[in-house]
Amino acid sequence: MHFPFLTDAFLGALEETGATPARGWGPCHLRDGDAFLPLYARNGSRGEYVFDFAWADAYERNGLPYYPKLVTAIPFTPVVGPRWRGHWRAEELWEGVRERVREQGASGWHLLFPDRPAREALAELPLIEREACHFRWFNRDYPDFDAFLGTFNSRKRKSVRRERRRVAEQGLTVERLTGAAIEPRHWRLFYECYANTYLVRGQLPYLNEVFFRRLAERLGDQVLLVLASDGDEQVAAGLYLFDDRALYGRYWGSVREYDALHFEVCYYQGIEFAIERGLAEFDPGVQGEHKILRGFEPVLTYSLHWLAEPAFHEAVADFCRREAEHVRAYRDEARTLLPYRADQAGTGSGEGASPR
Repeated sequence: MHFPFLTDAFLGALEETGATPARGWGPCHLRDGDAFLPLYARNGSRGEYVFDFAWADAYERNGLPYYPKLVTAIPFTPVVGPRWRGHWRAEELWEGVRERVREQGASGWHLLFPDRPAREALAELPLIEREACHFRWFNRDYPDFDAFLGTFNSRKRKSVRRERRRVAEQGLTVERLTGAAIEPRHWRLFYECYANTYLVRGQLPYLNEVFFRRLAERLGDQVLLVLASDGDEQVAAGLYLFDDRALYGRYWGSVREYDALHFEVCYYQGIEFAIERGLAEFDPGVQGEHKILRGFEPVLTYSLHWLAEPAFHEAVADFCRREAEHVRAYRDEARTLLPYRADQAGTGSGEGASPR
């Protein structure tokens, strides 16, 4: 299975429904035969998850336009992975990007959440590297969920088991569906839960129901849907995608609040699925320090940036160097909160972790 987020199926569904020019995602992709680099001309930064609002403000204070900017990213999807298909020589890619910058009158180029091979391929280009800290679960050949919990210290292990019992004690049932087992009615109920998560905060959801239905049609075999029910009523849902290597937690929603249900639908069910499928990693999405106590380890993620205005490029480079010191200090502090026993302690750095 291919990395799902860079496929024509996923990007096409996004560009047909949510990542449209009217919503600030103007596609101006680079193509060279089979090689493809997603590029979007953006008039804002919402939905990117790499926060550059202060940079935009600095441009405005100096009488310069920050938007449009060009972004290589998967819209609304802060998942680390490859950022182009096919073979690009770095020099050819760089020439193509700068040509697009000129055509669009853009302030620069931003490549978000590249994996290590992508970063290494572009290492000689004059790009600023920015760091952030996300949380990820790593499968160390656990035969089952209990074996994973066996690596926790006693107090934290009991806490997880208590959370899982609490879901059942409230009369809730949870099921996992993939592929053809996900019926149209499930998507309708999922979308109700997903949209409600935004509406209770007074926001409109990024994506509409049509997107999810097209995703099901085109990538259904790489979709996992976790549904929670209270009797005959579906009350919560979580949507994941997966490939041969990893599971990616993407969207969650509920129509009512239940104790510990978010942890069950978004984390524990995902971990069980990853173990059953032999997947190496589980990326549950951005933010959320509560992930640490449930076995998700802090790792560094990256974005690459180039600003055409030399003075701002240097200023942003200096900012990112200083910011990285704080990001790494935060990662190191977060490591001390992991629930693993002392003989199981230790994680890797960068996008992956070393076996303990």
